[in-house]
Amino acid sequence: MTLDIITIPNENLRKRSIEVDLDFVNDTSSQKLFDDMIKTMYEDDGIGLAAPQIGKNIRVCVIGKDALKLDKHNTLPVEDLILINPTWQKINKKTHIDLEGCLSVPKTYGKVKRYKNIYVEALNRNGERIEFEANHFFARAIQHEVDHLDGILFIDKATGIYEVE
Repeated sequence: MTLDIITIPNENLRKRSIEVDLDFVNDTSSQKLFDDMIKTMYEDDGIGLAAPQIGKNIRVCVIGKDALKLDKHNTLPVEDLILINPTWQKINKKTHIDLEGCLSVPKTYGKVKRYKNIYVEALNRNGERIEFEANHFFARAIQHEVDHLDGILFIDKATGIYEVE
């Protein structure tokens, strides 16, 4: 099922999301939610989607497999990735400025400075702990989605913001 994506100025986009527990992760309705989030992400031509974007303030996001493919150093299977209660930290000080957009901020783009290399810890859809490095575009996508979980939108960090018709 495709889910409705909420857009600014919806207040759910500005709230810090709460962590979920293993009972939530293992529930069949949660597994369906993860699948519906992936379907919604693709139907709306996204590369990632965070639960607050569908009105659920829980620390869950999905990253499309194309982001993983773009990371030459990726050690994960190239498949859609569900990150539950994710955290990240920079590996080094290298940053990159690139153009970003967001399904919850339609037709708006801006340049955002993000870390190039990050270390990520999360649970996967099976409730198993995963740890990995993410680089370049893959790292950017994760940082963007985790920002959503903290109530931060790319427009809060962007410069040169512009809209398209």
